[in-house]
Amino acid sequence: MAKTAPVAYRRVYVWELPVRFYHWINALAVWVLIVTGYIIGRPVALGTSVEAYQQYWFGTVRFVHFVAAFVFFFNFLVRIYWGFVGNRFARWHNFLPFRPSQIKEMTEVLRIDILQTRVARLVSIGHNTLAGLIYFLSFLIFLFQSVTGFALYSSMSSLALPGLFRWAIPLFGGDFAVRQWHHAFTWFFVVFTIVHVYLVFYHDYVEGRGTASSMVGGWKFERSDVLDRPKS
Repeated sequence: MAKTAPVAYRRVYVWELPVRFYHWINALAVWVLIVTGYIIGRPVALGTSVEAYQQYWFGTVRFVHFVAAFVFFFNFLVRIYWGFVGNRFARWHNFLPFRPSQIKEMTEVLRIDILQTRVARLVSIGHNTLAGLIYFLSFLIFLFQSVTGFALYSSMSSLALPGLFRWAIPLFGGDFAVRQWHHAFTWFFVVFTIVHVYLVFYHDYVEGRGTASSMVGGWKFERSDVLDRPKS
């Protein structure tokens, strides 16, 4: 039997340092917001021998939630900015499928990742088109959560930033309605995280291109024949 020639791989610097910082800061902030937000929505009764004002644990939970919200918001603004000045993998054109080749790639991703009706190897180096579109929709939900969260906070804060979003309270039908919407969209982050982690390790195992480690070091590995292929 004839031996198959080994396939050469090359390293590609995909995720720049600001993108990696954004990813991990966002991941930490989101999970702090989820845990503290859930406690705020359904407070736990802690039976102790001291008065409530002496332990102040619920006030601490709310304080941590508010601090994480500010970190989340400003980190998000940095990512919006980097979408205009970052490398070709970080820019906004990766998140909106306008070209026919992107629409075709979305179909392929659905067949391979979701429906699993085809066994094939995708050649996307950065985000594939479907992932980019889902990330863009998640950015819109990030914005919605920021607006509704700061709107709720504006009633108890004299800071200028929350006051900028006070208009959302009457727009959505009052404080209670805004709180319900804010709580409901929290579950998007829970589901998104589960699916995101699964797909990262799935692609890392199936493709072996360093998908998981790339968000730490920034590098992925790609076949030389794929990198040298003319772009459509």
